[in-house]
Amino acid sequence: MFLGEYSHSIDAKNRLIVPAKYRDELGENFILTKGFDGCLYIYPQKEWEIFEEKLNSLPVGKSDTRKMVRFFMSSATQAEFDKQGRILIPVTHKKHADLDREVVFAGVGKKIEIWSKERWDETATIDCEDMDTVAENLSDLGIDF
Repeated sequence: MFLGEYSHSIDAKNRLIVPAKYRDELGENFILTKGFDGCLYIYPQKEWEIFEEKLNSLPVGKSDTRKMVRFFMSSATQAEFDKQGRILIPVTHKKHADLDREVVFAGVGKKIEIWSKERWDETATIDCEDMDTVAENLSDLGIDF
């Protein structure tokens, strides 16, 4: 399970050091893809296969299904570490996530999110009133705190 928040920098060649703790959990085979809210997702191979199976089980007759499958599958790429523990971020992914220099890794359970520092600061900040609303909505889904 991926937890925590780590800051790193992307270099001029679009390489990004993945935190050592995450590298151990990812193993050698993992997938990098575009994510929601303007971030990137990294899935361990096994988790990607589960996610891919769910996507492939959706009804293809629905337009939203096709859009969702297209969004994730067309941007998915097999990623690998170099000797320094870095991954190469494709230009299209860098643009999607608006990655410039400072990057934030966020462990969110079964996957890792990669954010530009600016977007992360905007997205991760939840005031108390918002948190109350979020907690109430999650309670409706059976998640109690």
